[in-house]
Order: sequence, then C-alpha cells, then structure tokens
Amino acid sequence: MRGEIVSSVNFSSAAWRKSSRSGQGSNGACVEVAFAGAVGVRDSKNPEGGHLVFGDSAWRVFAGTR
Repeated sequence: MRGEIVSSVNFSSAAWRKSSRSGQGSNGACVEVAFAGAVGVRDSKNPEGGHLVFGDSAWRVFAGTR
C-alpha cells in the first residue's frame, strides 16, 4: 500500500478520545485519537509530546475497518 500525503492538519482544538482499552491495569499506558480531516494519535501520558498523523485510508487499514 502506498502512503498518503497528509497536508498540515491543526489538532489544537480537536476533541481527543482515549482508547477504550486503557482501563484499569494498563498502568496509564494508552493512546488518544482525534479526527480532524485526518486522524491524530498521541500518548495520553504526554499529550504535549507530539502526535502521529494518519490519512483516512491508512487509519482504516490500521484499525482493520477497510
């Protein structure tokens, strides 16, 4: 699969959602996602530490929802 080019996406006002798998016993190790024209993924313990950006089709492949 070829990578998508994702232009600059502003996630500053995006609504970040924590993974449903980040419950008790995860030792705080979880990710958050935001949908803002592309999909942002970040570490919930370090939200200011940056994020990865996926295009829609790459995210669907990753999430298994093609």
